[in-house]
Parts: sequence; C-alpha cells; structure tokens
Amino acid sequence: MKKPVIKVEVNRGNENASSRRSFLKLGGLAVVGSSLMLYSCQPEEDEIFSLDAKAKGVNNKKVFNLGKGDRAILNYAYILEQLEAAFYSNVVNGNSLSFDSMDGDYEIFYDIYQHELIHRDFFELVLDSLFGPGQVAPNLEFDFSSVNFQDRDTVLTFSQILEDTGVQAYNGAGKLLSNATYLLLAGKIVSVEARHASAIRDLIGETTGDTDNFADEDITVDLALGNQVFPEAFDDAVAPGDILERVAGTGFLKTRIIANNVPTE
Repeated sequence: MKKPVIKVEVNRGNENASSRRSFLKLGGLAVVGSSLMLYSCQPEEDEIFSLDAKAKGVNNKKVFNLGKGDRAILNYAYILEQLEAAFYSNVVNGNSLSFDSMDGDYEIFYDIYQHELIHRDFFELVLDSLFGPGQVAPNLEFDFSSVNFQDRDTVLTFSQILEDTGVQAYNGAGKLLSNATYLLLAGKIVSVEARHASAIRDLIGETTGDTDNFADEDITVDLALGNQVFPEAFDDAVAPGDILERVAGTGFLKTRIIANNVPTE
C-alpha cells in the first residue's frame, strides 16, 4: 500500500521549500522528511476545512485547519499530545519489545503514556467546551511503521525526539497565547514534558555513560539579558511552524494540517 504524502502548509512567503526540510538527528539516527511539502495558502475563511476542503492546493483531500489566535495554539498542542499518546500506546500496549529485561523501563514508559493520555484528553475537553464542531482538531491518524518497536535504542531515540520537541514546542507557543489562563495551563504541562525528557535522557545516559545527558548542551541554550549572557542553563523555544515541519519530517502524521494562520508574535 502506498504511503500517503504528508503535507504541512505554512505561510512562509517566497522561502524555498526545499531548504525547510526537517532533519531530526539523534544518536546516529536520522529522521528525514522526504515527503514534506510546504507552500502558502489562501487566507483562512471563518469555517475550518475539516472535510473535503476546496482551499488552494489541498486537492480535495481531508485536511484540518488549525485556525487562528488561541484556538490555533490549543489545537496545535492537542495535535502534539495526540502524537505522543499514540506513540507510547505502541510502546506499552503489546506492540513493542519485551520490557521484562529492561530493568524498570516499562514503568517509566507506562507513566509517561498515562500522562500523555491525560494531556490529550484534557485538551480535547477544553477545546470542545470552547469551540463548535469543525473547529477542534479531529482524532488524527498516525503511521509508526518506520519505528522498530522491538529495538530498545530505537524506542528511546524516538522518545527523546518527541519529548525534547514537546518541551521546545510549549516554550515556543506560550508567548503566543493571549489568555493568561491558557498560558498557566501550558506551563503546568511543559514542566511535566521536561520531566519525561529528562527520564528518557537518563535511560539513554545509563547506556552511553553520559551522566549529564539529562540537560546536555544539544538542548540547552544561552540567554542574554542586556549585555550579560547566561550560558546553557535554559531550554530552547521553537515556533509552531518549525515544530510542525519536524512532525511532518517524521512521517508519522497522516492527517493533513493547514497552519498558515497560527500566531507568530
């Protein structure tokens, strides 16, 4: 069966699409978004294209438009939580390697899975209470056929990618929220995502001997305050458009997303 083409549409003007392909590299594993296609779209109409859309470039395929403002950011977070919950479902629910020989790994993954389920269901409840039909992201389809769930190193590597990306995503989206209550809730979630990332990095560090892997320099950044620079003690913040490119680059997401009206400032 031919694998669907994954398209995330972001309004980036005349920027060359080929220069925006997402390469996620970690521990020798490269996840390359060979099917990533980006192009500008017509301005969003009042209704979200949730069924057979007629927007420019969507070719009448099923597509979801994140919307604009806080709705877009909440939908964006909901999509990321759906992705994480679906991934960890494959890890803990019988489609993965035998955790009996993994010295407690299963308990860690199971706890992370339960957290992601709660986050996913929380966003679904919030969005359903705030917005009408067609304005909330649907239950998304994912394809994890590229992940060898029988291999511990592969599972840990993809987990690290997802958790590090989750932290960066919340950090990058927080400033775009206009409602202070939503920002507070996002802060409560990103701190847990950071706990997940640290736990996964510790598991990897136990194998590699990298004892400071929990906050390695590949994920921490400098912060400037006036003329003074505080080095490598802060998590990075990545914009929603860049995060969505990464998600598309994994090839996991089968549902098409339009994100050209997601806030950028």
